[in-house]
Amino acid sequence: MPQEMIALLMFSTMLLLMMTGQRVFGLIGFVAVVASIALWGTGGHTMGFSAAMKLMKWYPLLSLPMFVYMGYVMSESRLADDLYRMFHVWFGRIPGGLAIGTILLMVLISAMNGLSVAGMAIGSTIALPELLRRGYDKRMVTGVIQAGSSLGILIPPSVVLVLYAMIARTPVSELWLAGVVPGLLMAAFFIAYIAVRGAFQPHLAPALSAEERAQITWAEKLSTLKAGLLPFAIFAAMMIPFVNGWTSIVESSVIGVATTVAAAVLKGRFTWTVFETATRNTLGISCMFMWVILAALAFGAVFDGLGAVKAIDSLFTEKMGLSPWTILILMQLSFLVMGMFLDDTAMLVIVAPLYVPLVARLDLGIPPDQVLIWYGVLYTMTCQIAYLTPPFGYNLFLMRAFAPPEITMGDIYKSVTPFVLVMIATLALIMAVPDLALWLPNTIYPE
Repeated sequence: MPQEMIALLMFSTMLLLMMTGQRVFGLIGFVAVVASIALWGTGGHTMGFSAAMKLMKWYPLLSLPMFVYMGYVMSESRLADDLYRMFHVWFGRIPGGLAIGTILLMVLISAMNGLSVAGMAIGSTIALPELLRRGYDKRMVTGVIQAGSSLGILIPPSVVLVLYAMIARTPVSELWLAGVVPGLLMAAFFIAYIAVRGAFQPHLAPALSAEERAQITWAEKLSTLKAGLLPFAIFAAMMIPFVNGWTSIVESSVIGVATTVAAAVLKGRFTWTVFETATRNTLGISCMFMWVILAALAFGAVFDGLGAVKAIDSLFTEKMGLSPWTILILMQLSFLVMGMFLDDTAMLVIVAPLYVPLVARLDLGIPPDQVLIWYGVLYTMTCQIAYLTPPFGYNLFLMRAFAPPEITMGDIYKSVTPFVLVMIATLALIMAVPDLALWLPNTIYPE
């Protein structure tokens, strides 16, 4: 059987099994092991064990539970309350100011947890009730929180980029640095959209009343500024040693956890409930990610053995005559379509064995040692869009769980449209100008 047909059979079998509703990592791993045994006999089952050993030896993976735990402690202990109050006091006087403050809050939360769910939980419990109480349009509010929380998987320390790094075998540190400028750029575009819409439609995002502004003194502004600096201190304590090369990724993640827990203890908020909830959730998410990586490595090993990537590359470039950029755009479009039905980990596991080696072979005018770093950013940005696209966007259902009854699923679907368009425009910009993603890692880690 031709290599292309074997690859197609594996993918179609996997998609068919997904209709059973079973765990994604179990289905992927099952297809990988069965295919390896069918192709190479009883010795093929060792591919799964080899993948497990490779996973256990990957030292940077230890940072994953650290950042997940950090995010949950931040969320459960409500350390972000003071930070949001600071943004409320300083930005509330302009139309859309509280929504802009919410985006800035999400940027800082993203820089301390690496997950979308933590930002969603914080935004929904802190910002959502306050924005609704102050007369903000419910669709704008839900869109702001969903879009802002999605930044958690792009701005370092992104857990999704850790997963991509393991599968693509690229340095996590360079991937994180590559995500900084695109993440901040996307946040800036969100803020620009809110500011423009607030200026033209102030009834959707009203500023604080004159009476409320008069009650906010400079003493209160300085007080909230001081209280809100704590999350900045946590981020600085974690990232400055890492960027300067004083600590490894794992060591920096431990510093982040230690400073977050210390801050919660000093504020008297690190209760037994916070500890138990953060620990249980961290264990569940970390185990899920590890199983996904294990399945992806086993699946990728079968593709390597088949030589399927080379065959498909030949199909696209030689037989179909497609240009490298056309192939890349089609790959991103396929991610957008899959994102309507699958989460980010499922998408990566399904297509990484094909897409990652294929991108490395395409002549895109980017150095071979940097193209996978750049593509990791593109993949993660596409995942952000997938989080917000109906019918099965991850953040859509999280928002439904957190939102009050007056916000319907229809409102949630409609709220994300302008932010998805902003995300797509940012994605196109990063594709057109790769240096926006590669400038920082090339500066920190020069050749």
